[in-house]
Amino acid sequence: MSMFCYQCEQSAAPAGCTVQGVCGKTAPVANLQDELTAALVGLARACEAKGTTKEAIKYLKKGLFMCVTNVNFSEDRVQEFIDEVNACHASIDPTQQNFDWEQLWKGEEDIVSLRSTLLLGMRGMAAYAWHAAVIGYDDADVDAWFVKGLVEMAKDHSAEEWLNLLMEFGHVNLKCMALLDAANTETYGTPVPTTVPLTVEPGPFIVVTGHDLHDLKMLLEQTDGKGVNIYTHGEMLPCHAYPELKKHPQLKGNFGTAWQNQQKEFVDVPGAFLFTTNCIMPPKENYKANIFTTDMVGFDGCTHVETNDDGTKDFSAVINRALELGGFSEAQEFTGINGGHEVTTGFGHGTVLGIADTVIDAVKAGAIKHFFLVGGCDGAKVGRNYYTDFVKQTPQDTVVLTLACGKFRFNDLNIGEIGGIPRILDMGQCNDAYSAIQVAVALAGAFECDVNDLPLTLVLSWYEQKAVCILLTLLALGIRNIYIGPSLPKFFSSNVLSILVDKFQLHPITTPEADLKAILG
Repeated sequence: MSMFCYQCEQSAAPAGCTVQGVCGKTAPVANLQDELTAALVGLARACEAKGTTKEAIKYLKKGLFMCVTNVNFSEDRVQEFIDEVNACHASIDPTQQNFDWEQLWKGEEDIVSLRSTLLLGMRGMAAYAWHAAVIGYDDADVDAWFVKGLVEMAKDHSAEEWLNLLMEFGHVNLKCMALLDAANTETYGTPVPTTVPLTVEPGPFIVVTGHDLHDLKMLLEQTDGKGVNIYTHGEMLPCHAYPELKKHPQLKGNFGTAWQNQQKEFVDVPGAFLFTTNCIMPPKENYKANIFTTDMVGFDGCTHVETNDDGTKDFSAVINRALELGGFSEAQEFTGINGGHEVTTGFGHGTVLGIADTVIDAVKAGAIKHFFLVGGCDGAKVGRNYYTDFVKQTPQDTVVLTLACGKFRFNDLNIGEIGGIPRILDMGQCNDAYSAIQVAVALAGAFECDVNDLPLTLVLSWYEQKAVCILLTLLALGIRNIYIGPSLPKFFSSNVLSILVDKFQLHPITTPEADLKAILG
């Protein structure tokens, strides 16, 4: 059975994955996810015709999220969810038709490109909206746009109409990121700068990966006093900066680096691993029995922790596995990819804006000449050492803001500070791009200029669909001269790419030396 998928940065060249996903996704799963997308269009059409329900919006968010790269590899779980979506659809308006999933990626090249960009952006936004929804935060405009976007995605539009939809979506995604920021900070407190060790202490432990703070909070509550330590992995590193999470003494440190290294970093590790969202890779048999999935994550042969009707979860199976394995007998000192033994996080907009006067004074005095936002997704493809080399070569009078798992390329480096301000400021997860936007807007206000006139350059790495929705938000806000890599999305046709380059001065990365020269002159 053949498949088609070009939604992530590592998709096979030149036309995407057609036999099996480079991520490990099989053709049957890929086709089921296309069928699920078509079913979501049908449900959205029913909602447009007869009105939305809370249950329907929940299915739209979950279904789009389930199709994000590295979330679900299980045929049974995807098929089960398709059946639930179709049942919900039939209960609202059975006369509305599902989209023909076999036509999802077919048509005139530029139209398919624009349609794909909108769909993939919505998948990313659904992940953010879901994280907010599980802790009780929703936004009516965001919810309404899932219906609108899916309905419009299945219609014919001119190129100009598609671009207008993409820009409208970008503004809605900004509201979604603001929603998640409020959900996290109001629930878990405003992040504070925190130094996180990379050493694993002796004794039983659980490594939590993904992005979901709510799952981590429940696990921390269930491990209080149990003698089981908790370590973050990947995008969960910023959780150490939230007051309501860090108050649990068993939250010890960070294990490993970015998601793509798990197949070597998890081997022979006597601990349990909980996957809360996208980032799972096909596990090796050596540690497969130690993997637990939850929520939208699914991989056949791994134990799945279900969500109870009241939204709670019972993590006793994960805890018991950690106790059974026993952990290391002695402390294990791990390092980042550059040999560092600790990393620092917690520089969200609440913290950075709290020292805004210091930052502004440093700029006016000439101590800070330029800001770089070097962040985004990490990945396995050759060429991502660009970001390590770029940060190493940034001048001493510049500051590097970072976020998402791309920071693991350089976050263990010690490149100094400027007037007490660390030169590397970790702003958090990928959804915390909202923090970077807030800081940029605040600086523009302080200097009475446009954001594009600030000494600020965005150098982004992308991998999956959450990076797509963030890029569309940045473009919708009118931010120009963004550098993006390590390669350009395959779903951008040559004509669509030309439009983005001309309209937004979007730059493919070249070399650190050449790009720094172009940026700084």
